[in-house]
Amino acid sequence: MKSYQQFINGSLVNSRSTEWIEVENPYTGEIISRVPNGDAADAHAALEAARNAQSAWASRSAADRAGYLKQMAALIRANRVNLARTLASEQAKILPLAQVEIDFTADYFDYYAGWARVYEGEIINSDSPRENILLFRKPIGVVVGICPWNFPFFVMARKVAPALLTGCTIVLKPSSNTPNTTFEFAKMVAELNLPKGVLNFVSGSGKTLGNALVTSPLTDMVTLTGSVEAGQDIIRASANNVTKVSLELGGKAPAIIFDDADIDLAVKGVLDSRVIFSGQVCNCAERAYVHKNIYEQFVEKLSHAMKNVKYGDPFAADVVMSSQIDKAQQLKIDEMVTRAKADGAQVVTGGKKADMPTGYFYEPTLLTACRQDMEIVQKEVFGPVLPVLPFSEYEEAIALANDCEYGLTSSVFTKNINTVMQSIKDLKFGETYVNREHFEGMQGFHAGWRKSGIGGADGKHGLMEYLQTQVAYIRY
Repeated sequence: MKSYQQFINGSLVNSRSTEWIEVENPYTGEIISRVPNGDAADAHAALEAARNAQSAWASRSAADRAGYLKQMAALIRANRVNLARTLASEQAKILPLAQVEIDFTADYFDYYAGWARVYEGEIINSDSPRENILLFRKPIGVVVGICPWNFPFFVMARKVAPALLTGCTIVLKPSSNTPNTTFEFAKMVAELNLPKGVLNFVSGSGKTLGNALVTSPLTDMVTLTGSVEAGQDIIRASANNVTKVSLELGGKAPAIIFDDADIDLAVKGVLDSRVIFSGQVCNCAERAYVHKNIYEQFVEKLSHAMKNVKYGDPFAADVVMSSQIDKAQQLKIDEMVTRAKADGAQVVTGGKKADMPTGYFYEPTLLTACRQDMEIVQKEVFGPVLPVLPFSEYEEAIALANDCEYGLTSSVFTKNINTVMQSIKDLKFGETYVNREHFEGMQGFHAGWRKSGIGGADGKHGLMEYLQTQVAYIRY
């Protein structure tokens, strides 16, 4: 069994704590590694290292900083197969998807390296004829990044790459469920000539190490990807220091299928958005609204597709999905479906834990006869479960889709460009996908409305999260 160390101030070091967190392979149930259960002392050491390194790091040119991102991308590509296998083992993600995540992460580092000579300040017109107003964009300082367990390696890069490129330093805490791939990367980074303290990786519980990171006066910004509840905790914990927060939280994405849609395309788009990583993706379709004229046909085709989803060993070549991340997640899904059935929902396919010799599997599940006020329609399931509801008119579909506390992603399926444009105008979500699965691009801006978050990630606007402005009024 592997044991990992904290990465603080440029070195792999033992934790100040003597406690460990055991990491389980969700498919086999085997304990495959242990990572430090870091404490407040680890948090302070990492933050102090980041604070001491930040000024010198910011004084380097952006192009110089970008060179380190390119080195990181090269390291990931050189170790892509081992990293993918590590990722698949610690979270039961099917190997092809794990490989996509690793490769996409390398591309992400390269993408943000390309911004070094692109992001800029502004010249603003003054009311005075002998004055220039200049707006400078400067690094916000020391960043704390807190990562989820569903896409731990990519989200690590989502926080590290823009932070380092803009001149910030960062302390990153991986999820206790899935820290292995991040710490394998930390071992690679330790071999680079990256200045000490610029990048730090520490593991531990959210209540102890996480809280110490967020509440510290050394922290200038907290970026979290996680649940709504975790985001609310971050807001409360950061309030005393008025620390900036950037939060990507949960979702309950609607997919609207209009009566002129290509039904086969819609079935594929919704299915791909529901079973990817066993439904444990915050931006993927969690509820579907289908026009009454094609409702039965859509349900029949989607039911057939769901019944044919093959699940099992994440390393098997023909498997589409594998285990949930842990028993607690499996139980949460099962309890939500059980309550939905008791409240009148009808199971078309699935509806129960899968009968598998190992792992925490849940059958791909399609539910009908649901009402808008049901928990299964309103609350995030984070599993391969989809309630499908009919609608009659455009206005009804939009009202149902918007009737939700979340606002991360949405999708529409139609051949009518007028319907497309009107839907984009009317939907209250940070992203809308048209005639395709839910999955964002690194050059976009992944940001939620309402309880789905504050701020966002990716592209130009994601970069700006790590910058603050200084305006100079220059008279001559």
